[in-house]
Amino acid sequence: MPEAIAFAAYGGPDVLKPTSIDIPEPDPTQVRVAVREAGVNPLDWKLRSGAMAAFMPLELPWIPGFEVAGTVEETGDGVSGLQVGDEVFGRAPHAYATHVIADAGALVHRPEDLDARRAAALPVAAEAAYRALEELNVGPGETVLVHGAAGVVGNLAVHFALERGARVIGTAGEAAHDRLTALGAEPVTYGEGWADRVRAVAPHGVDAVLDASGADVLGDSVALAGDGTRVLTLADPAAAQEHGALFSGGGPDADRTGPALELALALYRRGALDVPLHAPYPLAEAAEAHRRGEAGGLDGKLVLTVE
Repeated sequence: MPEAIAFAAYGGPDVLKPTSIDIPEPDPTQVRVAVREAGVNPLDWKLRSGAMAAFMPLELPWIPGFEVAGTVEETGDGVSGLQVGDEVFGRAPHAYATHVIADAGALVHRPEDLDARRAAALPVAAEAAYRALEELNVGPGETVLVHGAAGVVGNLAVHFALERGARVIGTAGEAAHDRLTALGAEPVTYGEGWADRVRAVAPHGVDAVLDASGADVLGDSVALAGDGTRVLTLADPAAAQEHGALFSGGGPDADRTGPALELALALYRRGALDVPLHAPYPLAEAAEAHRRGEAGGLDGKLVLTVE
């Protein structure tokens, strides 16, 4: 029987409950996907808790999730390029479910050698990293500082910035330094004194800063960049306003998701894409996945397996 994980009231992880769903039918530009894996993101638990209710009110009950990997089961009459049986991944609302409806333009084909779990970990992070670098207008030869470079979004931002020909400095814990160095970035330990450590490797400052951490770094980041016009945070809108920096909240956008995933796939085909994963959780244990995510200190992306 088709089912999903939903919440009927805002609250802690325990409000996430299994629920039955009808088999959804796609509109002309949509497809129905039988879900194999669904990504878990901080926005999921922020929405569940009610922390975003003033900005993104939800019609309860609500099925969380924005990214999937799975198999096309049905296509709308106007869809081309996808057909029943195709293995795909991309962005789709209400992803904590056995079946979802997605805009065809927000999905791409999944190569046979890219496992579904890693594919499901890519869409939200890839779109966010791609969007941020576009808004910062990062170009060849520029020096870019990425905060939270070991996280999923930061990791892809490092990949994408290097692909643009930029020099990348990334703040991260020491355990991730070897991984960042192998990618071609210059790691700097985060925490107290990070700005001085960045100045030591970039004495003339940086051209752009992307904050994927939300770790109260924007004040010093603006000083390093000279002003806030090319300092962007994906995680801290209040601090962005306080320091005259940029905030990009984004949202599901097929126009960005498609190109972002194609870029990620190009890197994957060259063997240049690293996708760190945390141990997966079954769909039925979505509440536990949220608890783990909210606790912080993850070693990779959280993904729910739909059996």
